[in-house]
Amino acid sequence: MEGCGPSDCRFDSCRGHMFLSTPIEQIPRVGPQYQKKLKKLGIKNVGDIIFHFPHRYEDFSNLIPISKAELGGPFCFQGEVLDIKNIRTFRRRLVLTQMTIDDKTGKLKVMWFNQPYLVNTFKKGTFVCLAGKITGKGKSIYLSNPAYEKIESPTKNLVGEKIGNSDLTHTGRLIPVYPETEGLSSKWLRFIVKPLLAKLKEQIPDSLPEKLRQKFDFLPLSKAIWQIHFPASLKLAEKAKKRFAFEELFELSLFVLRERMKLAKERAAPIPLNLAAVQEFTKGLPFKLTDAQKKAAWQLLKDLEKPSPMNRLLEGDVGSGKTVVAAIAALDVVRAGYQVAFLAPTEILAKQHYKTIRELLNPPPLLKEGEEKNQQNRKWWGVNIGLITGKENYYQNEKITRGELLEKLKEIDVLLGTHALIQDWVKFEKLALVVVDEQHRFGVEQRAKLCRQKDFIPHLLSMTATPIPRTLSLTLYGDLDLSVIDEMPKGRKKIITKIIQPKDKKATYEFIREQVKEGRQVFVICPRIEPAKTSAEDLGGQAAFLDQRNFSWLDVKAVKQEYKKLSEEIFPDLKIGMLHGKMKSQEKEDIMKNFKAGKIDILVSTSVVEVGVDIPNASVMLIEGSEKFGLAQLHQFRGRVGRSEHRSYCFLFTDAPGTIWNRRLRALISCENGFELAEKDLQIRGPGDFTGQRQWGIPDLTMASLTDFVLVSKTRNEAKEVLAKDPELKKYPLLKKRLAELREKIHLE
Repeated sequence: MEGCGPSDCRFDSCRGHMFLSTPIEQIPRVGPQYQKKLKKLGIKNVGDIIFHFPHRYEDFSNLIPISKAELGGPFCFQGEVLDIKNIRTFRRRLVLTQMTIDDKTGKLKVMWFNQPYLVNTFKKGTFVCLAGKITGKGKSIYLSNPAYEKIESPTKNLVGEKIGNSDLTHTGRLIPVYPETEGLSSKWLRFIVKPLLAKLKEQIPDSLPEKLRQKFDFLPLSKAIWQIHFPASLKLAEKAKKRFAFEELFELSLFVLRERMKLAKERAAPIPLNLAAVQEFTKGLPFKLTDAQKKAAWQLLKDLEKPSPMNRLLEGDVGSGKTVVAAIAALDVVRAGYQVAFLAPTEILAKQHYKTIRELLNPPPLLKEGEEKNQQNRKWWGVNIGLITGKENYYQNEKITRGELLEKLKEIDVLLGTHALIQDWVKFEKLALVVVDEQHRFGVEQRAKLCRQKDFIPHLLSMTATPIPRTLSLTLYGDLDLSVIDEMPKGRKKIITKIIQPKDKKATYEFIREQVKEGRQVFVICPRIEPAKTSAEDLGGQAAFLDQRNFSWLDVKAVKQEYKKLSEEIFPDLKIGMLHGKMKSQEKEDIMKNFKAGKIDILVSTSVVEVGVDIPNASVMLIEGSEKFGLAQLHQFRGRVGRSEHRSYCFLFTDAPGTIWNRRLRALISCENGFELAEKDLQIRGPGDFTGQRQWGIPDLTMASLTDFVLVSKTRNEAKEVLAKDPELKKYPLLKKRLAELREKIHLE
C-alpha cells in the first residue's frame, strides 16, 4: 500500500490489510449508502470510526433466569427459540412479531412491533440473548421490543447463567450508544467497530508521553480504547474516558499554545499610539465611554504598538459598545497611514457597521435640532470609508460599482464588507488591522485570506457578542488575548422577560397594542420562513415513531403565516412588515428603513435580525416558538430592544410548557448578564451544542470535558511544561503528527 512504513503498518503483511488512514470505502460491509451516512458524522477513515466514542452506555448486563422475570428492567435473558411468527393487527397497519424462548427454568413471550423480517432471522432451535423491559399485566407478561443477537456456540451447563457470552456485542453486557445520524444506528456501528478494534487496538501508536501516562495512572492505549467501546464495567469505562479526555484536551492546549508561539515570531506593522487623536475622538463622542470600554480600547492600542501581530478577542454583551472600541483602534491605524478591513457575517450587519463607523469617524455636522451641544466637539476625521457586499458597494455615502470601488481601494482607509471582502480581487496595499465580527461564523481559511500580506501580517481583532465561559475561552481561545466589556452603557433599563403560555397570548397582544399606541414598535421573531409541508396532525399515529426534537419542528410558527395572521386577524388596523432571508437585498433594506423611520409598527422576521439591527424606538421583542432557539440566540434577540430610555419587554411564546426546553427559557429570565447566561447555557446544553461542535471539528469527549475547569487547567499546565522544554516537540514525533492532523480539523483563530 502506498505510503506504508514501519510507523504506519498495522499488520505483519500490508496486502489486503487496513490502517487507521484507510478510507471507509475500503472497509468490508460498508456500502455506498453507509459511506454517505458515516461522512455526515465526520467519519472518513478507519481511525475516525475507532475514535468515534460512545456518549453513553445501556446496561444490559443484568442476566437473570426466566423464572425470575418481573415487570421493569432492563433485564437480559438467554435461551432457545421455541417458535416465532408474525401477527397482523386488525388495523392491518401494524405487524407484531411474537417469539417464545426457553432457558429450562421457564418460558418467556417476546414481542417486537413492525419488524416482520425477524421471522427469517431467528429459526426454531436458535439460541439467543435478549435485553429489554418486561411489560404486561399479571401472568401475561412479555419482553417488549428487546435488543437481540444470536449465540453462535452456546454451552448449556448451568441454567440461567451466561451461555457463550464472550462474543456478545449488543446484549449481555454494557452496550455502547454512539452519536448517530438518520439510518445509522448504534447497533450497526457496534457491528463495524468491534472487528476493526479487535484487529487494530494493539497496533495503534500511543501519542501521549509515557511520563504523563505514569504520572496520572492512565490505562495503556490498547486497553483504554477497548474499554471505552466495550467496557467490562462502568468503572473501567470512566477510567478510559478520563484518559482520552485528558489526552484530547492536552493536545488541544498544545495546539493553541504553539499557535501563540508561532504568531509571536511573525512580523506586523507597529502602530504608534496617537494619544492626542484618541483623546480628541473620545471627548467628541455624544456619550461617555464606560470604564470597561476604556480598558478594552487601551489593551488594543498597546497591542497595536508591538511589532508582532495582535491576536485579540473582544468579548462583550449585546449593546455593550464593542463597535466604538473597534473604531478607536481603526482611527489609530488610519492616522498611522495604514488600512483597516472590517468583516461581518451578514449584509445587514455589514451595513449597520458601515453606518456606525461613518457616523463615528466622519460625523455629520448636525443631525437634528437641539443636538448642537452633543455635536459641537465632534471632529470630521476625513477617513475614507467603503462597503463591499455581494450585491452593493458604497464609497463614503455614494453607491458605486464594484469596479469603481476596487479602483479606489488604494485611497480607502476602512473597508467593511461581507464574504465579498475576502475574494481574490480585493487587494490591499497597506492592510494593518483586520476586525472580524461574530468571528465564529467564518472559517480559518476565510480569515487567513485577509492576513496574507507581502511584508507583514495584519493585527487581528475578533469580536463576539456571545459571552464565552472561562473553560471555553481558556481552551478553545487559548491562543488569543482576551478583552472583556462586562459593563453596559449608563441609563440602560432592565428588559422585562416573560414566558407566555398559549392561554396568555390574547392579553399579551392587547399589551402590544397599548405599546404601539404609545408610539413604540415591535419585533416578532419566527423560526421558519414558510410552514412545514407536513404537519404533526397529518402524521397521526406515525408521530410516535419520530424523534421528538425533529418532529417538534413540523409545527413551528413561520414568518409568512404569522404575518398573515397578525395583519388580517390580530392587528388589522396596524402597519405590519415582513422580513426574511429569501428577500432581495433592496427589499430587505427598504423594510428596515421603513421600520427605523416608524412607518412599520410590527416587524415579523426570521433570525435575520439576530445581529446588527438598531431600532431605539422598538420596545417589545416577541419570540414565537422560543424553545426552538438556543440561549445565546434568544439573548441576541432580546438585545434588539432596550436601546433607549423606554422600558422594554421580551415575550417568549412557547407551546411546549414543562419541557426541558423551558429550562433555557427560565434561565433567560433569571440572567440579565450575558456572561452569567453563558455559564448557564453551558450547563444546560453542554459545550458541543454551545459552540457548534460540527463547526469546530473537536471530538465529542473533548467538548464534554470542557465544563471541568480543574481538568482544563491541569492539561494546560502540562502542555506549557512540555513546550517549555521542547517547543518543537522533537522528542515527541507522534504527538507532533497528531497536532498536524488536529490543525486540519480544528476551527480556531
